[in-house]
Order: sequence, then C-alpha cells, then structure tokens
Amino acid sequence: MTNLLRRAAALAAMSTALVGGAILGTTPASAATAPSSDATFEARVVKLTNDNRVKNGCAALRTEAKLTTAARAHSADMVAKNYFSHTGKDGSTFLVRAKRAGYTTASAENIAWGYRTPEAVVTAWMKSPGHKANILNCKSKSVGVGLAKKADGTPYWTQMFGTV
Repeated sequence: MTNLLRRAAALAAMSTALVGGAILGTTPASAATAPSSDATFEARVVKLTNDNRVKNGCAALRTEAKLTTAARAHSADMVAKNYFSHTGKDGSTFLVRAKRAGYTTASAENIAWGYRTPEAVVTAWMKSPGHKANILNCKSKSVGVGLAKKADGTPYWTQMFGTV
C-alpha cells in the first residue's frame, strides 16, 4: 500500500469512531513542550481549524494549555512507541489523557500522521466526515494540538477538543 492509501485507510477507519467523542500515557517529560517550529505548526493548525469553524457558523476555539499538553504527550507517545491509535499503549483514551493533564471536559480527538504541513493535515481532517464533525462541533470551546516527529521527520498530529 502506498503511504497515501495507508493514511486514507487509517483516516477512514477511524472517522466512524470519532463522531461524538466516542474515541478511544506515560510519555517523556519533553512531550509537554515543543520545539518552536513545531509550536508554530501547532498554532497554525488551530488557526486553520478556527477558520473552518467560523466559515461554518461555529465560534472560534481558544487554545487550552492542558489540552495542548495532553495532545503533545499522545503524539510523542505514538512516535516513541511506534504506533498510531486513539488508544494509548497503556490503554488510555483521550478522556484519560486529558484528565492526566488536568483537563476534565474533553469532548473529542483527531489524530493523523504523515501530513507535513498544517494545511495538509487540516485539509485531510476536513475531507473525513468524522474528523470534520469533531472540528465543526459548535459545543466545543477549546482545543489543544500536539505535533511530534519521528527521527526521519514523519509528523504525528493529535488535536484534542474540550467543552470549556
């Protein structure tokens, strides 16, 4: 399977599980902070996400530091332990990971890998019904985005949404 087909298959398989927050840990301490270029990419994902929300009648999301910490930790865990899943290697769901970071009202999670720019990952999410539903859920009020990269530069993205 080509990388594009593998990514499309993974996105399609997970989009059903994402709707309504029905998505299914321990990471290096460095997961809480991102290199400045990664943080710039994360901020760009938030902007593009908000552009799509406003275009579709939802309020812009505010960036939530605790969700960002949880999202970065999940991306770093997927990179460090070589997997791609909404379920952490320790069995954790996005709800558990958000609570570990001190955030108690997480509502949904989007993940992706291989998309090298914020524009590419947000475009892919907007083309997937489940991911798009998470982005355009007007009940969400906050967001955190985490980006981690494998040694070869392959990016792993996590986007977490919250209701406060």
